[in-house]
Amino acid sequence: MKKITIQTTLLAGLMAVLASASVQAQEVGKVISSTPIIQQVAVPRQVCNNQQVVTGGQKSGAGAAMGAIAGGAIGNQIGNGSGRALATMAGLFGGAILGDNIEGPGTPEVKNVQNCSQQMFYENRTMAYNVIYEFAGKQYTVQMPQDPGPTVRLQITPMAPTTPANTSYGVPPAGSAPRY
Repeated sequence: MKKITIQTTLLAGLMAVLASASVQAQEVGKVISSTPIIQQVAVPRQVCNNQQVVTGGQKSGAGAAMGAIAGGAIGNQIGNGSGRALATMAGLFGGAILGDNIEGPGTPEVKNVQNCSQQMFYENRTMAYNVIYEFAGKQYTVQMPQDPGPTVRLQITPMAPTTPANTSYGVPPAGSAPRY
């Protein structure tokens, strides 16, 4: 008989614990307002632009070569001996410089050059929502990561009272003298 009473008591206690653990209710609160919390955020972006640049172009080198030949030939006809060699060298250099200048700067070229840089742009982003909702005749405020819409789901879990209502724990009833 004792064995049955102990088992029954244990079973009843286990059922009470399980029943209290699973007593949770899903309720719905009505959303009164949902206000976004907006914060300004710096966002780096690469910005590129194209520019047209005109360059002098490349010379063929024909003017310098022809000038050197002509200058060398003219210099070779001046003087005798070592003076002739010196005059030929001066004619080569002078003719090359003169021929290069006569050829001109070359054909100008237009090139597209891309310049890129990092720039900061500021954007307004919604970080969270301050939500005011009503449940059981009272208003509550909560901060949520998303906008809940017209209703907010609530999970109600009963809690045991911190001090039982009918227990005095050594506190004498009102109007009586304490006993020691």
